[in-house]
Formats: sequence, C-alpha cells, structure tokens
Amino acid sequence: MKTNYHTHCTFCDGKESARDMVQKAIEKGFEVLGFSSHSMFPFSTDWHVKPENHLAYCNEIRSLAKEFEGKIEIQLGFEADYVRGLCTPRFDRYSDFSPDFLIGSVHFITGDGGFTEADDSSQENVRAGIKDFFKDNIKDWVHTYFLLEKEMLEKGDFTFLGHPDLIRKQNNPKYNTPLFDENATWYREELRELAKACKKAGICVEINTGGMARGYLNTPYPSLELLSLLQEQNVPVTVNSDAHQSEYLDFAFDFALEYAKKAGYTELCFVKEGHFQFQKIDLFRT
Repeated sequence: MKTNYHTHCTFCDGKESARDMVQKAIEKGFEVLGFSSHSMFPFSTDWHVKPENHLAYCNEIRSLAKEFEGKIEIQLGFEADYVRGLCTPRFDRYSDFSPDFLIGSVHFITGDGGFTEADDSSQENVRAGIKDFFKDNIKDWVHTYFLLEKEMLEKGDFTFLGHPDLIRKQNNPKYNTPLFDENATWYREELRELAKACKKAGICVEINTGGMARGYLNTPYPSLELLSLLQEQNVPVTVNSDAHQSEYLDFAFDFALEYAKKAGYTELCFVKEGHFQFQKIDLFRT
C-alpha cells in the first residue's frame, strides 16, 4: 500500500492541476490518492475553493478517477475548516457532493474582535494578532486553538483530523525565539486532553509531513509526544503529505513510518468505501 489523503491542487492553494498530481502519484507508485481541497462551504477565502467552484472540483476529481481506473484509486475529499459559528466539517454539509472522506482542520483561532491564522508564515503577524485579540496572552491563544479542535471533534462528522498541533509551526527553528514552550506542563496537558477527545470522536489522525516539506519543521505533525498519547488511546493514524505540489506527494514518508513505530504504532489506517481498514506498517510502501 502507498496512500495519501491530503492533496491540494489549483482549485484551492495548490501549485499544480489535479491531473498533474495524479500523473506524478502514478509515477511514485501510489495506490490511493485522495484530493482534499480547502473548503469552508458555503463560504471561502482566497485560498479555499470558491462556493461556486465546488461542483466543478468534484466533477474533475470524479472524471480523473474514471480515467485512471486500474492505475490508481482516486478519492474525492475536502479539507473542511472549523470556524466557530460559521462552518463545521460534517458530511451532511457536503451531501450535495458525496465526498469519500473529509479532513477536519482548524486554521483560524478566534479571539476578542478578530482572529489569527494558526499557520501564518510570519510569527510577527501571529504575535501581533495575539496582542490585539488575546490581550497578548500566548497561553490563552494556545488554549483557544486546542479548545477549537475539541469543539470540532465534538460537533463535527469527519474522517481525518488534519495537522492536530499546527501551531507548532510557530516554533519553527528559524525563529530566534519559540512562541511557546512545548515542554511546559500546561501545554502537555492540552495534548493529553486532545488525545482523549480524538478517541471519543472515533476519527483517524494524520501524521502530516507538509511542515517538513515546506521547511517549517524537522518532524511531522503531530509531535512525537502527542503521537504517543494518541497511541495510548488507540487512536488510528495514517500518513499524509499535505502536498501542494507533486514533488512532495510522498515527502519524508520513510521518516513518518519510523516516527509512527517509535510512538508505538504497528499498523496504519486507510479508507475503503468509507470505512477504516488497517495494514501493518511494514507493508506500507514508500
């Protein structure tokens, strides 16, 4: 098996067409490729699929699935954002499009009078947002992020949890000062509570190598500590690349498989006809 369910293309902020991504996936020996364009349906930003383009996106992916049948299994999905009071990743919200899977993600951290983006490329911008909307309280900002993730897990109905500790991007080694201390007792408690919420929600968590491919981190999302906590809770995991261009479709997959094993996992999850199935890690190909 060689699978990836987190793939972006030019319908959102990806750099290449869906066809280009499929052709490269075949070259790389993938057996399953899932497309997951950013969506806030029925809303959008400049990096989400526009509401009026959702049907065209679905038609394109379904057409490619038929064209390349027998060479690769192509699945239709969305990376659906959770924004409190605005949109929730739920299959009933996407019933018009009949996706094979949904990735639930939190990108926006809402505060008093505004929001920051969890993965903004500039720590300076994030710090400014924390000052303006969280009274300069970084701990409150982090707590709100994990609170939103737990809200999404409780209210949502989706397949995979996307990059579960995305805010680690703000501790990018290139920055002179990490935004927060990942070893702090209060932060580690946030991880424990999130792992419990994942177990209760019955979802699969992705091991996401996208932050590595784009040079933000040296390890995947989630951290090894969070991944180990997920393993203790028997939460299934899969390896995804969060690829925005084809060369990164299987970026650091060898690393991710060893990472999973280090956390105590012996098998990975994949989706077949809407249901989780499992395979021994050593049988997944990279």
